[in-house]
Amino acid sequence: MAQAVQRRFHLDAIHFVPSSRPPHKSLSELTPFDHRYAMVALACADHSGFLPSLAEAPADGATPHFFYTVDTVRRFRREHPDDHIYFIVGADQFLEIPTWKNYESLLDLSDFIIASRPGFRIDALRLVVPPEKLGHGPKNDPHKIVLRKSVIHLLTTVSSHVSSTEVRERLEQHKSIHGLVPARVEEYILGQALYR
Repeated sequence: MAQAVQRRFHLDAIHFVPSSRPPHKSLSELTPFDHRYAMVALACADHSGFLPSLAEAPADGATPHFFYTVDTVRRFRREHPDDHIYFIVGADQFLEIPTWKNYESLLDLSDFIIASRPGFRIDALRLVVPPEKLGHGPKNDPHKIVLRKSVIHLLTTVSSHVSSTEVRERLEQHKSIHGLVPARVEEYILGQALYR
């Protein structure tokens, strides 16, 4: 997905932000941050402009605490005031955005790139955007929704069918994940005996 986004939008950098502790997951089901960050760093290693981020790292080895996307995006805006910021997310996750903390504010803070498989219709995304956030752009663009302060772009050229849930389930069942994750990440997971 990130490679498709980088090609299409000519981005200088893509920051991959492992969450300290996602609000929808309990600590008991969460792989420690250090492992998740290491896997992100390994996955980024061979891609120019792919940067692993410590933006949500727990402080000094403390217990992970909740970071909300709106706060992380605000941090990036403060730290990169001259950059055009895009938030990249899958369509299935964006459809859940009304459940996110301060999601209406988040819609004003950055443009969005929504990655989906071919055939996904942008109308589904419009349904989760509050009507008062909609701007005056063209209403029939199949790849863009213009908001008052940002733009939502739909990228439908992502063809991968790999999901993190599938990878974890295969590992729990002692099945191979070869080809589903980068080779360095597979080696790390197996070496650390993660998700077993």
